[in-house]
Amino acid sequence: MVRRLLLALILPLLVVSLRTPPAAAQDAGTAQRSRGVAAHVARPAQASRPRSGEQEMRDRVNAGTVGLAAGLLEGAPLRFATEISRVVNEGGKVHVLPVVTRGPTENVNDLLYLKGIDIAIINSDSLDEYRAQVPEVGKRIVHVMNLFPSELHVFVRPEINSLAELAGKKVNFNTQGTAAAYSGPLIFSRLGIEVEKTFLPHPVALEQMLRGEMAGVVFVTSKPVDAFVKRKWGEGFKFLPVPYGPKLSDYYVQARLTPADYPALVPAGKDVETIAVPTVLVAYNWNPGTPRYDSVTAFVNELFGKLDQLRASGFDPKWKDADPAATVPGLQRLKAAESWKDGQVANRSGAP
Repeated sequence: MVRRLLLALILPLLVVSLRTPPAAAQDAGTAQRSRGVAAHVARPAQASRPRSGEQEMRDRVNAGTVGLAAGLLEGAPLRFATEISRVVNEGGKVHVLPVVTRGPTENVNDLLYLKGIDIAIINSDSLDEYRAQVPEVGKRIVHVMNLFPSELHVFVRPEINSLAELAGKKVNFNTQGTAAAYSGPLIFSRLGIEVEKTFLPHPVALEQMLRGEMAGVVFVTSKPVDAFVKRKWGEGFKFLPVPYGPKLSDYYVQARLTPADYPALVPAGKDVETIAVPTVLVAYNWNPGTPRYDSVTAFVNELFGKLDQLRASGFDPKWKDADPAATVPGLQRLKAAESWKDGQVANRSGAP
């Protein structure tokens, strides 16, 4: 009797297991759950359920949120991004989230591929590398405005008197991902100067330079740099001039390091000629009519409307260098930014 009962219970289970392999059973279960979810979503009663106040708040906050890839904690791009978030958030229409990243060069990658990033601060010459890797980069990224120039600082030991004398010697370009690590070697390559490149944190490299283990260091950042202002340097340590010419005319602009910038390192009346990399604000080229496109458009309108506030006392003095009318080789301008620029030109010319 017991045996017959056991067989009656076990045989149906064996038949089911033989008919349905484990993976197929899992797929069937998934399909059944999917059908259940679809049916659940399609029910009119669920669709018409009123949203809670918390859900409405969540939708409103996310509708106006834009992710801004900025840079390293110690860099000028993150400072600018933070100030943008302070001012643009005031209207309550846009919520700017500055994101700490590996730097303006890596930000191109973040803008192209990182979820949640709509806007980025990049150096204009960082696009040079991506044009070969991503041929459509000029269509996927659009220009918003130029923020500030990042000046090239080539700082060397007393025995070095020209760029040519750095050939074959150890020169530091900061850590990988920074502006100096990308733009510095590219500029030296264009000038035909081959050096022994290192990519150490600048504080470490500066100590090595003091001991004679490093011939020079290259900074690409907004002047003045604290390392050169707040620290006392011995006699003969100096900035080398970097002449502007055809080899550098595509992505770079002329610049100077002055005694006002570095009173202890630049003699009165003897500015040091150099170049600068334009640091620019760009956006992903979302399709018109999409929520992300609308959020970026709202951001640009708010930002351009607050430029006078950002140029006022209390914000970074470099905001005075911000140029919404400037261009970047190979990039189209975001429609909202172009419309604003056209409006400004019309106002200045007295056109209706």
